[in-house]
Amino acid sequence: MDYFFEERENLRFDFYDVDSKSPNLSKHDFLGQMFCTLGEIVGSQGSRLEKSIVGIPGKKCGTVIVTAEELGCCRDSVLMQFCANKLDKKDFFGKSDPFLVFHRSNEDGSFTICHKTEVIKNTLNPVWQAFKISVRALCNGDYDRTIKVEVYDWDRDGSHDFIGEFTTSYRELSRGQSQFNVYEVINPKKKGKKKKYVNSGTVTLLSFLIETEVSFLDYIKGGTQINFTVAIDFTASNGNPSQPTSLHYMNPYQLNAYGMALKAVGEIIQDYDSDKMFPALGFGARLPPDGRVSHEFALNGNPQNPYCHGIDGVMEAYYRSLKSVQLYGPTNFAPVINHVARYAASVKDGSQYFVLLIITDGVISDMAQTKESIVNASKLPMSIIIVGVGPAEFDAMEELDGDVVRISSRGKFAERDIVQFVPFRDYIDRSGNHVLSMARLAKDVLAEIPEQFLSYMRVRGIKPLPAPPPYTPPIHVLQTQI
Repeated sequence: MDYFFEERENLRFDFYDVDSKSPNLSKHDFLGQMFCTLGEIVGSQGSRLEKSIVGIPGKKCGTVIVTAEELGCCRDSVLMQFCANKLDKKDFFGKSDPFLVFHRSNEDGSFTICHKTEVIKNTLNPVWQAFKISVRALCNGDYDRTIKVEVYDWDRDGSHDFIGEFTTSYRELSRGQSQFNVYEVINPKKKGKKKKYVNSGTVTLLSFLIETEVSFLDYIKGGTQINFTVAIDFTASNGNPSQPTSLHYMNPYQLNAYGMALKAVGEIIQDYDSDKMFPALGFGARLPPDGRVSHEFALNGNPQNPYCHGIDGVMEAYYRSLKSVQLYGPTNFAPVINHVARYAASVKDGSQYFVLLIITDGVISDMAQTKESIVNASKLPMSIIIVGVGPAEFDAMEELDGDVVRISSRGKFAERDIVQFVPFRDYIDRSGNHVLSMARLAKDVLAEIPEQFLSYMRVRGIKPLPAPPPYTPPIHVLQTQI
């Protein structure tokens, strides 16, 4: 099945004891069932999840072990370089300006273009630059499928002259530089007309290098943990929590916007964090007993240990602190970003990656400091998600997002894009279906995380650790009496 990091993919396994050939399940004995998400399976150590089978009251139904494996056949890329010799001269004044066009063949015998080299001017013996192409694009993962290569002479007006062509396959190319990989370039029209025609030159493969692209799941399988931290805006602009108009209003019947955003994102990320302990912070409030303003306080009231157990634990701590702190201001992001950055800076070996979710009602007070902390954090294994709740203008957040213009501070640009911003109001479902609207919100804010994660690992040259050995059930030796 397809896997998407940013979606919660619920699975249910039902177990039956087959009693007859009937396709009707009610005719067989039900042995129990197991519920989980695909994220839970791939997020477990070695992508191996062991869970109790439930569903028959008062009965132990045993356990089930589910393993997941990413299909790896289509993840290779190849780096190839070609040169040519004695190509036909096509231009009246100079020599030719040759370039190559690669096509993969389709099931129905047609061809699809998959790569064009650059043009080398005025030569019959060009050496093209090495290029990288995925095996999927080159031959659809089929090593014996025909690859057709055409040689053209470039013309300024776009009417490029055909010099000739040859065919090969991935398997042939994979032999690398050898006499097998020198190809005669044939022009069928010339061949038909001239008896003495030999060829229109030769093309030689100079190098062929296979690179396996590592995926996000390779790191997760190798044990990389994703640490999730949440930071909630407790500034006075949210409104008095006891009033229904407040963004922090505690409605006994449904979650407020803060609760919805936190649950939507948290319930997906928690699958990738084995201890399910999440630090939960608040900013912009006056704390008891003395009313000092804090921009990074622990929601559970314990600054030494701000961890909450599971997303439900975070929700509980959030509701508790709403009752004890006074909403105040200003809206400063830098302290919570720096808080997570301190942890991220201490583990740069690829074993952990940090995701900070900031939920805010808007107008940011410490823009310069926040930009500075984001630029510094872009060198660390972390990503930042900002969800804007309420009706405010979020122009400043768009700037932090860095999708259009890469964020910079004091002339220094962020090493990579690590911030994703979405306004909560874009996801409110008019029909009141919060489940769907929250799934859409999570999808949009989390979709960029795997690529941001991989960009950090690539820049640092960190390879995934090998996965633990696959599970083999213990063999019970039966003693036989003679």
